Amino acid sequence: MKKHILVTGGAGFIGSHLCESLLEKGYHVVAVDDLSTGRLENIQHLQGQPHFQFVRETITNLQVLDRLSSEAEYIVHLAAAVGVQLIVENPVHTIQTNIMGTEAVLSTANRYGCKVLIASTSEVYGKGVKIPFCEEDDRLMGSTTHSRWSYAASKAVDEFLGLAYHHQYGLPVVVMRFFNTVGPRQTGRYGMVIPRFISQALKGEPLTVYGDGQQSRCFCDVADIVWAVQQLLENPAAIGEVFNLGSDEEITIHDLAKKIITKTGSTSQITFVPYEQAYAPGFEDMRKRVPSLSKLHHLLGYSPRYSLDQILDRIIEHETRSSQQPRPS
Repeated sequence: MKKHILVTGGAGFIGSHLCESLLEKGYHVVAVDDLSTGRLENIQHLQGQPHFQFVRETITNLQVLDRLSSEAEYIVHLAAAVGVQLIVENPVHTIQTNIMGTEAVLSTANRYGCKVLIASTSEVYGKGVKIPFCEEDDRLMGSTTHSRWSYAASKAVDEFLGLAYHHQYGLPVVVMRFFNTVGPRQTGRYGMVIPRFISQALKGEPLTVYGDGQQSRCFCDVADIVWAVQQLLENPAAIGEVFNLGSDEEITIHDLAKKIITKTGSTSQITFVPYEQAYAPGFEDMRKRVPSLSKLHHLLGYSPRYSLDQILDRIIEHETRSSQQPRPS
């Protein structure tokens, strides 16, 4: 008998890859998404499969969420307001979507005893300077006068909520902190740097680096993230725990821009844009964002399979192929 799983945000970048892989593993998958940031084209190739269902709805529609949860054994909760640009421009939407959406998922899951995996973010480490970031580290948040930190705070509340449901009600909950996940189908609409840089390079446009470009990040292929999520889904030892998911291969954003120009053979130049011009006055960024992966490695034997060079080659090939396809009239 197939295991039923509900994926919130299932038409999003990570969600669509997860749905695809879960179907291959023999799950019955229901994806729910209001398409505010997800896209139908991400799951178009899954439509019509006998064990896949897509529901266009917000997770705060409690009647629909209750019906879908009543049929599920597992819920992977990916639906959230994401992307720095979206967060800065729509802080109320960010806070409401993340906190109210997670509370709706948890309370409904608790009614039916579903195992819940909650997607959190490296942003919860705030302005922490202890590198690499470990799951038990103290967190340093920016001022509430900077809306940029509302996302980090809202996802921290999501984590508190999930762990509270586990401790108080015994709900099986796992928290996953995603670090800069990238791959095919990711859009640059909301400030995601790699798809934005690759799009600019392929068009011969200047690559816009925010700040001085010396901020560093670790980029992980979505395939590695999907593998880890599936392993956590089935592993009872993960319940009640928080895990970093990502890669620990670090690169500065300036070096990333140079690497993408080289790989695409582009004639693009690099331009530097002040944070206050890109986002908002007083914008604060994290200088480093490097995860400790020892906890995930200890439980699952996890190590990223894809290097940054392999990731970039894969995305560039996908974007080049997509740009050459004729658009529907």
